[in-house]
Amino acid sequence: MSRAPSLPSKLRTFLLAAGAAMALAGCSIAPAVAGEVQYDAPAAERVSAESGKLRAAIFAGGCFWGIEGIFSHVKGVKLVQSGYHGGTASTATYKQVVTGLTDHAEAVRVVYDPDEIRYDELLQIFFSVGADPTLLNRQGPDVGAHYRTALVPLGPEQRAVAKAYLAQMKKSGVWDKPIVAAIEPHKKFYLAEDYHQDFMAKNPRHGYIVAWDRPKVEALARMYPEHFRSEFLRDAK
Repeated sequence: MSRAPSLPSKLRTFLLAAGAAMALAGCSIAPAVAGEVQYDAPAAERVSAESGKLRAAIFAGGCFWGIEGIFSHVKGVKLVQSGYHGGTASTATYKQVVTGLTDHAEAVRVVYDPDEIRYDELLQIFFSVGADPTLLNRQGPDVGAHYRTALVPLGPEQRAVAKAYLAQMKKSGVWDKPIVAAIEPHKKFYLAEDYHQDFMAKNPRHGYIVAWDRPKVEALARMYPEHFRSEFLRDAK
């Protein structure tokens, strides 16, 4: 989103400060009513041809706590990190990103073994239990451009698979509203603060986790038992 840099400097400073005062809101507000819909996303017709060495991919789909939680329970995934994609280094902090004025998206970086889990299978899981691709700049109770849903391919093969899968989704009839999830060019991925890493594993009773993210992991176990890993993959440091 390009409008933020065009704001007058004093206004931008004011809005960032006001947003900082609300920073503990973000994805930390527990909604009164939970129950996001899961979708039977189709198996990809364009199968990923990646193999051999470990690969990385970036997914943005609302609050990164839940997306991190989902991929941390997928077999073949070796590392999941929460962070901010896009924007600049100077504003890549939670307090600034949640203002919606920094051009970042809350995102996760997933490192996986393509011989155990393919990129196209990660896409299917992501759009089945992770993010509703029909919602623009929001997911669940979270609203703002920083909660947009986007695929960030890292290389031509991922780009081709992502493009083909979004086209397939639009024709599938699974979703009754237009698909607005986008493919974004790879920019810089900034690692989020330590307390955001492994958030679901560290805070299993957090209101937001209980209401919105635990059901996603339960849906993963139910819909993709062949890919489900019961233990949470922690980011070893």
